[in-house]
Amino acid sequence: MTTIAVLGASGKIGRRLVALLGARGDRAIGVVRRPEQVAQIDALGGRGVLLDAERAAAVELAEVVAGADAVVFAAGAGAGSGPERKWTVDLGGSVLLAQAAASAGVARFVQISAAGIDRPAPPGSDPSRAAYVEAKREADQRLRATSLDWTILRPGPLTDDPGTGRVELTTVPDGGAVPREDVAALVVACLDDPGSIGAQWWVAGGGEPVEQAVRDLTGARA
Repeated sequence: MTTIAVLGASGKIGRRLVALLGARGDRAIGVVRRPEQVAQIDALGGRGVLLDAERAAAVELAEVVAGADAVVFAAGAGAGSGPERKWTVDLGGSVLLAQAAASAGVARFVQISAAGIDRPAPPGSDPSRAAYVEAKREADQRLRATSLDWTILRPGPLTDDPGTGRVELTTVPDGGAVPREDVAALVVACLDDPGSIGAQWWVAGGGEPVEQAVRDLTGARA
């Protein structure tokens, strides 16, 4: 049994990930910021831990993730949030988790990022969209600069459609629409395959079965 700490466990991908990990007998530590979300994570088969990553210090989060085999950054400020929260959640949360993981001796880190963030938002874009793009891009840059065993996943537009169990992975900017359920399954497949360490993949729906898609690229990188 492995232990995976998930920051953003109450989100749409985070909940699916906690459920997948619990269903296969792993221990998911779901870090959430609202008291009512703790019971929700417990009901999914994980262990909810109350900690507001926007206000917590790295040492506090390190205590939560200590002993875990890996951490997953699945947090996001979400639609309707302003520019400030893009910076405090999408960037600040990732940086905080990386600091906490390093302090706690947890090397493995999987980050759910987004496609389309290497290009600046077009002039006249909504300020929140522009901040989102910049925050996500910087979060990936900072994670790549660490000594952690990172994997970065950049899915295209996320949907709540039922998962197909298939994804298309590329090493060039080409993310397409993909169900959140399949992104959660992809995180698990990456955690299972150490060959995914150091990989940054763009993700779209369709393609090959999730585990095969990962094996095809990790085999190519071996």
